[in-house]
Amino acid sequence: MQSQATSRILMIRPVNFGFNTETAESNAFQNSQLAAQTKDTAQETAQREFDEMARQLRAMGVDVIVYDDTTEPYTPDSIFPNNWISFHASGTVVLYPMQAENRRLERRQDIIDDLRKNYHVAKVVDLTHFERQGKFLEGTGSMILDRMNHVAFASLSPRTHPDVLAEFSRQTNYRIVSFNSADANGQAIYHTNVLMCIADTFAVVCLSAITDPDERLMVRQELEKLNKRVIDISLEQMANFAGNMLMVTTSRGQKLLVMSTRAFESLTPKQIDLLDDYTTLVHFDLSTIENNGGGSARCMMAEVHLPRK
Repeated sequence: MQSQATSRILMIRPVNFGFNTETAESNAFQNSQLAAQTKDTAQETAQREFDEMARQLRAMGVDVIVYDDTTEPYTPDSIFPNNWISFHASGTVVLYPMQAENRRLERRQDIIDDLRKNYHVAKVVDLTHFERQGKFLEGTGSMILDRMNHVAFASLSPRTHPDVLAEFSRQTNYRIVSFNSADANGQAIYHTNVLMCIADTFAVVCLSAITDPDERLMVRQELEKLNKRVIDISLEQMANFAGNMLMVTTSRGQKLLVMSTRAFESLTPKQIDLLDDYTTLVHFDLSTIENNGGGSARCMMAEVHLPRK
């Protein structure tokens, strides 16, 4: 069985980070007011937040593969690479269709070519042609992958289309579990990875965000069938990025649950104790990245599950 977590993650160091107006309409997690207050310092502060997270993860024994963003073309959200690419233990690389036109510019062949030097790439599945049809699927933002059981959970939204999910399933043999979700204001959740995190033996999920009671029960039952302990978080905790976590491992096999400080501080003592039974919680101050980009720690990491050469 494939492992759920990896010790190798890809991160993109930003050079033009800032509030992306092209994504703001469908991403309620972007904070235009706070972003306006930090407009002149967003890039510098985000780079510091990024560097500190990468430094600490490396110190803990995680293999962090960093690529610098390029000044051209303009890609304010390049710090979130998990939306345009995913890497799989089969040697498959998947490229995804993105809703915002300036986010499509984040896709970089040079990164794939460089990874080929050390990792086996058997095939590249390119789903980007769906952009011409106005249909999108933004990687492991749109889908939460149970890599152990080949199941993908996906909340349907303007950025997560069922037709692209079906093609992803056909190309990768993942079974799709789709549902609908909304935040406290009734707006569709833009990415599944802000409401759900799946690890090896547990899952953190905001069940109250799943609007239909039957779908809510179905998601819980699906997770339990996969032998995941369901840890439910509230809508308020979700709004503080408590669903935007990722389990990674160190070179020594230690399990780490990576999140932002904002997410960690939203958890209750009982939830922290429960998670501590499964993994070591680590968190970083990502305030500028969260307020401007509407994404958090999980969005910044693309797991490299490719086999080494």
